[in-house]
Amino acid sequence: MKKITRKGATVEAAIEAALQELNVTRTDVEVEIMDSGKKGFLGFGARDAEVAVTLKETIKQKAIEPSEKRELVREEPASTAESTLPAQPSLPPNVGETVVEAVELAMQTIESEGESPAMSDEQAINETKAYVTEIAKAMGIDDLVVKHEMDGKYLSFQLDSEKAAFLIGKRGQTLNALQQLAQLVANKSSEQFKVVRLDVGDYRERREQSLEQFAERMADQAVRNGRKIQLEPMPSYERKVIHNALSNRLDIETYSEGTDPNRYLVIEPII
Repeated sequence: MKKITRKGATVEAAIEAALQELNVTRTDVEVEIMDSGKKGFLGFGARDAEVAVTLKETIKQKAIEPSEKRELVREEPASTAESTLPAQPSLPPNVGETVVEAVELAMQTIESEGESPAMSDEQAINETKAYVTEIAKAMGIDDLVVKHEMDGKYLSFQLDSEKAAFLIGKRGQTLNALQQLAQLVANKSSEQFKVVRLDVGDYRERREQSLEQFAERMADQAVRNGRKIQLEPMPSYERKVIHNALSNRLDIETYSEGTDPNRYLVIEPII
């Protein structure tokens, strides 16, 4: 009985790698989850998932002649959406621990302060900038420049640094975490709820374009193969980008499953 082990960012990604190696479908194997992995925090401390995949005996014994061999198209992992984005360099040693400590300290400070006097918009903006700058310094980024724009309840911060890639992190995980922290800080004592958006360069725009292209490829693949595709977990706003990109298609439907932070999107063909 043939058995292989593979690792991946998620359990599904590890299974997919094993299926591709064996050139079979999910129904042809038995899966044992050896390590469910760890998502980490701010993109740091993550651990890959590991699975053991065993080819079922009935499948192993069945010889497939070249003329009978069927094409097996795999569900492409969500990481494909990164193919058009620039590679991100590795962070310096021990930066991960420092960032986690700084963020946890900031979160504890916010929670311990409890109710505070209402802040003006200017105060909320300045305090948010100070927190983001503090985290950046913990990452070894001393040249951070933060600019902002406000349109009603929407508050946007533009971050610029020679080490911009460190602020983005793998698949934007660091930037997303910073954005969550910034939103919490901006709203802790604000009179009006604010929707906060952090961006580095034109990363958000390029990411959205990449996701839209990825969504179309996955939708075409789902229709072509006649089976649904489960994407890797992603933040709610990225799932929304894919939902919107495919909203006008009549041959598929999209919906989300699971719970955060492991909630994922499904693309299912309408037969």
